[in-house]
Amino acid sequence: MREILKNHHRTTHWTCKSFSFYFNFLVSPDLPEWNFDGSSTYQAEGSNSDMYLIPAAMFRDPFRKDPNKLVLCEVQKYNRKPAETNLRITCKKVMEMVADQHPWFGMEQEYTILGTDGHPFGWPSNGFPGPQGPYYCGVGADKAYGRDIVEAHYRACLYAGVNICGTNAEVMPAQWEFQVGPCEGIDMGDHLWVARFILHRVCEDFGVVASFDPKPIPGNWNGAGCHTNFSTKEMREDGGLKAIEESIEKLGKRHEYHIRAYDPKGGLDNARRLTGRHETSNIHEFSAGVANRGASIRIPRSVGQEKRGYFEDRRPSANCDPYGVTEALIRTCLLNEEGEEPTDY
Repeated sequence: MREILKNHHRTTHWTCKSFSFYFNFLVSPDLPEWNFDGSSTYQAEGSNSDMYLIPAAMFRDPFRKDPNKLVLCEVQKYNRKPAETNLRITCKKVMEMVADQHPWFGMEQEYTILGTDGHPFGWPSNGFPGPQGPYYCGVGADKAYGRDIVEAHYRACLYAGVNICGTNAEVMPAQWEFQVGPCEGIDMGDHLWVARFILHRVCEDFGVVASFDPKPIPGNWNGAGCHTNFSTKEMREDGGLKAIEESIEKLGKRHEYHIRAYDPKGGLDNARRLTGRHETSNIHEFSAGVANRGASIRIPRSVGQEKRGYFEDRRPSANCDPYGVTEALIRTCLLNEEGEEPTDY
């Protein structure tokens, strides 16, 4: 991640390989394309280094305030093809194919606050805090480490127009979660990526680091995931439980494909987290159940009772690409794809 200030154009852009944030100080109704040095981000050779920034979504800038904006951009290579890690372009195409089914998502982003030395924020410098138990949704300086950071992030997201809807302290001390959604279609990935960027910027102001590592501390400590809640118009209507159960059956037949799509290393990161312990399922097995937080897919109890609503896929890792996760769900549940490779449309 890199932020480059170009004073002569009065703009800045922030690059994270698959996309960039482009900050236009002179707000215009026509957002121009821009470019950056891809050789500095290991995405291009120095002899042919320009990468294109294609504006995709705009938010209010909570750091510089109005009238400044944050603009989420897709990244394209010199030949106008998407960068290898630009998953937004295929996600958007897939979402447009099922727009009439109104797919809604809500993603629960867990993260860990670390000091700049990589040590969890608030932990003893030469040891560990007390065992897990009192920290989840806890209150008090001895249980909630970094709440001022969490509150600042939440307020900044609200100002920006991110569809953030909640936050809580997590099971491991210094670990937190925020929730974004419900968002329809491509908006889910856009809003979560912007929320992540804002979190990094807020942590920078506090002199700490936000980690999305799925298992930042080995041993008897919870990992970090990005549980993804999903529904369609049919699922939300009376009798929608049938559509939910049909989708879960499809997911069970394509477990390995989803595991590969749910972390940036094709499942290697998640293997440290999905052990069958610490409120996770086993990465090698697919399971589903009502109110079961040890399953791959959880059907909330209220959904089981009302026979309609949504389901929660608990497999995505904290460092997942939300475009990849939501696209995979659409491909399997709504486009009825089978096998271990995505269909090329």
